[in-house]
Amino acid sequence: MPACACTKCAFFGVIVRPSKILAAGLCVVAAAACSSDKAKPKTSQPVTTTAVGGSSATSTTVALATGPIAPLTGLHSDDAVETRPALTVKIENTPEARPQSGVEHADVVYEEVAEGGITRLAAIFQSDIPAVIGPVRSVRRTDREIVGPVQGIFVYSGGAKYAEQSIATASVVRFNETSAGLAMFRDHGRQAPHNLYLRAPDIFAKAASAVGPPPPLFHYGAASAQSRRITSCRVGFLAGFAVTWNWDVATKHWQRFIFGRRDIGIGGANIDAVNVVVQAVHYQGGAGVIGAEAQLTGSGKVWVLTRGRVVEGSWTRSTPSSPGQLLDTDGKVIKLARGNTFVELPDTKYAVTIS
Repeated sequence: MPACACTKCAFFGVIVRPSKILAAGLCVVAAAACSSDKAKPKTSQPVTTTAVGGSSATSTTVALATGPIAPLTGLHSDDAVETRPALTVKIENTPEARPQSGVEHADVVYEEVAEGGITRLAAIFQSDIPAVIGPVRSVRRTDREIVGPVQGIFVYSGGAKYAEQSIATASVVRFNETSAGLAMFRDHGRQAPHNLYLRAPDIFAKAASAVGPPPPLFHYGAASAQSRRITSCRVGFLAGFAVTWNWDVATKHWQRFIFGRRDIGIGGANIDAVNVVVQAVHYQGGAGVIGAEAQLTGSGKVWVLTRGRVVEGSWTRSTPSSPGQLLDTDGKVIKLARGNTFVELPDTKYAVTIS
């Protein structure tokens, strides 16, 4: 297998991280060959250099101590984060979709309820752009609410007419399987419809009209005085899609479990999180019903998992285009640890169990 070093796209300064060969003729370094990308959520923004020798590649990662702050992680990053737009990709979350590609590189991931009670991911990339992301699936009405504050680029496979009409009202540059052209491809080694993937750097090159970085979605800083130590949190999504987050003392990360096992991405990359925000929401039309939409404006209950602790409070968001706030019971802003964040969007009737 020929080896390829990390490259940099001329559009928006996109850093291309190693990924996996998903179709014949694609020359991208396998994620398993890059030890810095395996089993590490983003607690420090990496700059990866790759030394290629013969048919193997080795990588080293150095955390940036200076430089601009990436808006969606609060970490120092490269200069490109000052101009690069957010890229939101709809990703399938079923057993058939696994192992997924690129999720571990996302700054923020939203897990939303779709029809039948299954869940889908809306993964947002801005500070770290992997070579390949997927499997890519269809848009839902909730996605308009998710991308409202971050805008940028939105990628999906297609969708029902009502869902397409919904996302058309968002301030994003949209790409589906047809309009993306060669920036999307089918991996014929996997069964359809679980085999559509995005070449992320290529989509930035096609989206020159998407300008400006997203605003910060969270506040970062010292732990809340109201926080208490916990070991795990179970989010009771239905239809077998319940998720458990276990605190790992050694790595200081939340480990993600779904379908009764550790959530592992392509090449053996652990899908972990520095922060987990469990935001109870109302699904207008009924959670799991076709055409339902999560109401992400207004207010509701929230559990914020950070630093091995939980803070219970409320979320509030005034408009679809503005970031919300996370508040403790005293009305003070809950501050996260710097790094990647998963946002769980269970229905208000779903069980959330703290251990």
